[in-house]
Amino acid sequence: QVQLVESGGGSVQPGGALRLSCAVSGSIFSIYCVGWYRQVPGKQRELVATLARGGTTNDTDSVKGRFTITKDNAKTTMYLQMDILKPEDTSVYFCNFCPPSNGYWGQGTQVTVSS
Repeated sequence: QVQLVESGGGSVQPGGALRLSCAVSGSIFSIYCVGWYRQVPGKQRELVATLARGGTTNDTDSVKGRFTITKDNAKTTMYLQMDILKPEDTSVYFCNFCPPSNGYWGQGTQVTVSS
């Protein structure tokens, strides 16, 4: 059974950085597009970044130039390097495949950007 577990969230000041990790169990990791998503309470979950099987990345406009999605197939782990964080990046971050599958949403990891 495939499971995705996020970690690495925390509280940082504006301009700071965090790296999120997503450990993926199961052997299908390397053959699918993977992505990071985020959700603020009361709002719809939104796409942050995706990484296709062939290596092509796609970032939402608000994080372009600041966030970088990568993955390590050998470790079946994906990452989201978040630099120059802004208060509006405060959210719960989730990993999933792309397009996302309802059965694979985890608990997420909270990121709070505040001075």
